[in-house]
Amino acid sequence: MVILVLVVLGLALGSFANALVWRVYKQSKSSKKLASKYSITRGRSMCVDCGHKLSFLDLVPVISWVGLRGKCRYCHKKISWQYPGVELATAVLFVLSYVFWPVGLAGKEWLAFGLWLAILTGFVALIVYDFRWMILPNKIILPLYFLAVIFVVVKLWASADIIKSLSELVLAVFIGGGIFYILFRVSKEKWIGGGDVKLGLLLGALALTPMNAMMLLFFASLLGCIYILPRMLSKKITKHTKIPFGPFLIIGCILVVLFGQVVSDWYFAHLIYR
Repeated sequence: MVILVLVVLGLALGSFANALVWRVYKQSKSSKKLASKYSITRGRSMCVDCGHKLSFLDLVPVISWVGLRGKCRYCHKKISWQYPGVELATAVLFVLSYVFWPVGLAGKEWLAFGLWLAILTGFVALIVYDFRWMILPNKIILPLYFLAVIFVVVKLWASADIIKSLSELVLAVFIGGGIFYILFRVSKEKWIGGGDVKLGLLLGALALTPMNAMMLLFFASLLGCIYILPRMLSKKITKHTKIPFGPFLIIGCILVVLFGQVVSDWYFAHLIYR
């Protein structure tokens, strides 16, 4: 039953993530007067091509897209695979988070888990936005800071040694964002963007420990290499092509939150103490 609820919730919030991406982008390209048309909280859902207001039957995640055969009911233009893809991906992430949550879901952990699902929704929106427009917008990142602070407080609340946990958190934030800030300043924004610095600080806090923060950067770099190298070999991109790093950082964070403890335990058991 819990998994079924998470699937439905994931599909719904995946649909919200799609709308959030489009509305934030349209607001960034519109005047203040027109930006209200794309309000995140008040605006009605509409077709991205013809602007026609969508009915309830047009908004059922995945099912509406399949029923309409991937086309708008009103202007008949194709609806991108992005929409059902993001909805399904969010649902899968919600279920995986429940199945692989690293500690028992009891008491305060349910609050931490609920906050994590909200953070995941923002992460999905950031991944799509960064891949499409090479920007990590403040309108998505800043609310995630608020959620991350509550998430961290809940986690620290359950800590047996609050002083040790706080010191580890500070180091994790430095590793997650401080290193990027140094690169940002030294390169004068050529190597890395300001959005990556803000994201790194956020992800460092969610990582909670220095070990997890370093693991996050390792996973992100590894995933980035896996994505880039085949494209360089096939000459689809060159060494001068700009590649968004935000999505790889986010995926690295998700892996660390869900599997970081398992990986670190294996590492110390098999590589350090032998």
